[in-house]
Amino acid sequence: MHPFSGQRAAVAAKEATYMSKNAKIATGGVVVGLILWIWLPWWAALLIILGVPAAAYLALDPAQRRRLRRVTRKELGR
Repeated sequence: MHPFSGQRAAVAAKEATYMSKNAKIATGGVVVGLILWIWLPWWAALLIILGVPAAAYLALDPAQRRRLRRVTRKELGR
């Protein structure tokens, strides 16, 4: 006999497959990166993979950059 009833097992399976929004974005980024790596020369794919986040960071105004750094430090426990 299984430790979970049918309903509890379904809930547990659903929770186990739940992905947060950030996890979905990260997974999509990895997939796009792998596709670019296959289709483009390695240096062009690397330029895109590193350039897009850098351009997004530079597009922030100074107050948003400070806030991002502050949040990142808190998450790291500094």
